[in-house]
Amino acid sequence: MTAFPTSPDSLQLIQRGLTELISEAELRKKLAAGRPLRIKAGFDPTAPNLHLGHVVLFRKLAHFQKLGHTVIFLIGDFTGMIGDPSGRLSDRPDLTPEQVLQNARTYQEQIGRILDVKKLEVRFNSEWFGPMRLADFLGIARKLMVPRLLERDDFTERLKSGASLTVTEAMYPLLQGYDSVMLKADLELGGSDQKFNLLMGRLFQERFNQPPQVVATLPLLEGTDGVKKMSKSYGNAVGITEPPQEMFGKLMSIPDALTPKYFELLTDADLKEVKTLHPMEAKQRLAREIIAQFHGQGAADAAQKHFDTVFRKRDLPEEIPTYRVPAGLIEKRQASLAEILAGSGAAPSKGEARRLIQQGAVDLDGVVQKDPHGKIPVKNGSVLKVGKRRFLKLLI
Repeated sequence: MTAFPTSPDSLQLIQRGLTELISEAELRKKLAAGRPLRIKAGFDPTAPNLHLGHVVLFRKLAHFQKLGHTVIFLIGDFTGMIGDPSGRLSDRPDLTPEQVLQNARTYQEQIGRILDVKKLEVRFNSEWFGPMRLADFLGIARKLMVPRLLERDDFTERLKSGASLTVTEAMYPLLQGYDSVMLKADLELGGSDQKFNLLMGRLFQERFNQPPQVVATLPLLEGTDGVKKMSKSYGNAVGITEPPQEMFGKLMSIPDALTPKYFELLTDADLKEVKTLHPMEAKQRLAREIIAQFHGQGAADAAQKHFDTVFRKRDLPEEIPTYRVPAGLIEKRQASLAEILAGSGAAPSKGEARRLIQQGAVDLDGVVQKDPHGKIPVKNGSVLKVGKRRFLKLLI
């Protein structure tokens, strides 16, 4: 029997970007057994679209695939209706089974951009939790002591602050731990905020007489603001299905200090070489490499050309989407700027449009607009610029 690779290069690939490995000795022992390891990663499909924060974990799964191991992509369609409470100081809104399944389908479509889906073992934890009887569940719950559960920092913080903590949320770590039993996982991957839940997998496997899984955690990726973790709700996310030009502009806006972390977690670039690059050159290369993963090299090169044209040469892009202003909005050849932004989709609502105007993020033909309730002259060919990357040509 031949052992799976334990060379310095293969271990370096596995450990690249990890915050913690519990433990390397256990991992080496499992690798030496000479069989493909079962690598588990669970995802609650609570949002339909994936961003680069999710990609950090997907890329690590791709590393294990490259080394010949079996990646189990566990979709928490059952636990997703509860929502992972990790890092939260309040309970999550409930999702319907229909919402969870729709989001799960979207996940499966998007992960093919990173992982070899033909080699994935895709599982849903409703397979075992759906038909489970109450007596069976209580038998599992008896294996977890309440003091152990209350070791979670975010649980104790919520209880101290008087915030709500539902019984279903408190059971979430138990459910995630039992997933590892059912999948016979050798290693589980997750974000650093998932450490408690991942260790639950080890605990339950031992109590069901299975070898405990190795736990590997990855750092949370800060978003384009460089402060908060990447999240669509924070407005700092880079979606993997966004247009290449949009992705390029967002990646060029991240703080310079964050560039090395993005390279380490989102590319296979030589980190020593990256350190020798000028910050602007490094960021451009980062944007090209990330976009090429999801849209191809041609799209990445075109996105840089567009960025250079618009933002470095200060010219307008060659192609600008048009918006025909409805006649009902025009009075004496003028129209509300907020209504135009909301109606065209350049802003999600009139309230958000006014906020953008107040921030000085909107200009008309090169002139910054400052009145959130103001009207602008409407004439064919006028160009609105919203933020740094969006342009709109007005037509009557």
